[in-house]
Amino acid sequence: MANLNTKSVQKKAMRKKSLAARLPARAEKGRKKTTPIYTATAMQLATYSLSRYPDRESARARMAETLEYLAEKVGGAKRWMGPALKLVVLPEYLLTSFPEGEPVAQWADKAALDMAGPEYERFGEIAQNNDLYLAGNAYETDPHFPGYYFQTSFIVAPSGDVVLRYRRLNSMFSPTPHDVWDKYLDIYGLEAVFPVVDTEIGKLAPIASEEILYPEVARCFAMRGAEIFTHSSSEFSSPEQTHKDAAKICRAVENIAYVISANTGGIKDTDLPPDSSNGGSRIIDFRGRIQKVSGPGDSSGASAEIDLTALRRERRKTGLNNTLIRQRFEAYALSYAEHSHQLANSLLKKDGTLRVPQRKHFVETQKAVITRLEKKGII
Repeated sequence: MANLNTKSVQKKAMRKKSLAARLPARAEKGRKKTTPIYTATAMQLATYSLSRYPDRESARARMAETLEYLAEKVGGAKRWMGPALKLVVLPEYLLTSFPEGEPVAQWADKAALDMAGPEYERFGEIAQNNDLYLAGNAYETDPHFPGYYFQTSFIVAPSGDVVLRYRRLNSMFSPTPHDVWDKYLDIYGLEAVFPVVDTEIGKLAPIASEEILYPEVARCFAMRGAEIFTHSSSEFSSPEQTHKDAAKICRAVENIAYVISANTGGIKDTDLPPDSSNGGSRIIDFRGRIQKVSGPGDSSGASAEIDLTALRRERRKTGLNNTLIRQRFEAYALSYAEHSHQLANSLLKKDGTLRVPQRKHFVETQKAVITRLEKKGII
């Protein structure tokens, strides 16, 4: 985070074109009439791991099956809930599950989506056929970073267009924009790192999986006006409140925003018990109140009304509870500027070329941070 506050980065960001111009994702054109109250659902679905699929061809066939299943279930939800259903949030990496030790380049070829590939076209058709916004998450390649993939949260509009892409910043074994920070900013600019799309159903921004635990991510979106966080996740679920469940409430309260969190309904074709990540999808309103929670299995039970008028009224109130307007960012920025934990550009060589990302690199990077913080007496 410290690097975001340096003058050099700020100058770079000012030179960049808008997100819509730089990334192949179009912003909504013109101001549409706001839909003040509508229905959203956190659609909980099982995912099939592609790790046991031997090649790109078999993996793509499995993805296509999942997409057809998704089309049926979104269509069914739309028929049952009616025209009020305007937003469907999908689980994390619905089409693929996570890589189970595959090298980055291998997973990129087998399981990552092309930015203009047929999978996004099918997502677009599903959104268009049901006149709703579809928020999801996938591993994705980028022609600027050959051999890499980024974990990308995306939003597809009723027009069928991808109108937002967010590349996850915090990941254990996957490259992130922060690992190639200078090159990423040169290509896309800072606004593409934290994109918010302004739509007739509110200002939407995604949070990827465990990043719900990083308040800075949600805050950077809220700084840009985000009102609804679409949280695609695949996480341990329990009848007891988990640390991620607590974080979802915190992100909602501190930003006066809705959190629509979709978990997987189990992960199949892995060595893990399939229900290790199953259930608990939920919608939390801007006061931190849980509206609906799904049980285990494929479900659209976590569906609730989104009241934009009430949210916007709350953000315009003075008083103790308006934590959004009472922020003193200048005071915090100085500390961020003086402290670096996980350093930027860990996968970028001095000459601007890319390092080959190995799993051991990500572990060694964390060990180096621990050593550095121990020396400083921070931990």
